[in-house]
Amino acid sequence: MKRYIAKGGATLMLAAALVCSGAAAASAATTHVVKDGDTFWKLSRSYQVPLDRLIAMNAQYDPLNLYGGLKLTIPDSAQKTAVANTNQTAQTTQAAKTVSVNGSALGFTKVVQAKASAYTAAAEENGGWAGLDYFGNALRIGTVAVDPSVIPLGSKLYITGYDYDGLPTGGMLATASDVGGAIKGNRVDLFVADSRQKALTFGYQYVKVYVLAE
Repeated sequence: MKRYIAKGGATLMLAAALVCSGAAAASAATTHVVKDGDTFWKLSRSYQVPLDRLIAMNAQYDPLNLYGGLKLTIPDSAQKTAVANTNQTAQTTQAAKTVSVNGSALGFTKVVQAKASAYTAAAEENGGWAGLDYFGNALRIGTVAVDPSVIPLGSKLYITGYDYDGLPTGGMLATASDVGGAIKGNRVDLFVADSRQKALTFGYQYVKVYVLAE
């Protein structure tokens, strides 16, 4: 009987320790109060956390509309490690998938069948970000706006299936470096160095987006 009680007591102590450990891990996450000029990109660099993880943890907020006073959740170091390990495992597991690009075989992690449109550097299309992507870099051929919940920002891409004389023939290497208010789900917006009038001729086209392995 005493042996049973001792075992039960140990079990209770272990359970309590696990609860406390879980609570400590949950409380380890940092809260950041947004200041004017903050972006998810700047915060990911400042706190050294994966951008896609940061955006996913604050999915209720529009990446294009962060304003002073918002409270964002910053992943803790344990979450950063877990995400890094998960990404590394996924890339290793899926490295066998390749696509031929200019005669070279590039590994990819997934393929997204997306509805594509085209946009330009015009202020009317970009607001206060005219001429710049989400990271503050100049827009260029290969800049693509994505929904970060589908294609993580910063991902290297290979896109095929479009038909437009202002883009490379047959497919192009690109970077998921921009976002847009209307770009939700399996939608992408391809930057073109043309007038708005010409960009409108792109219309909507269905493309294949390869998310390349790092």
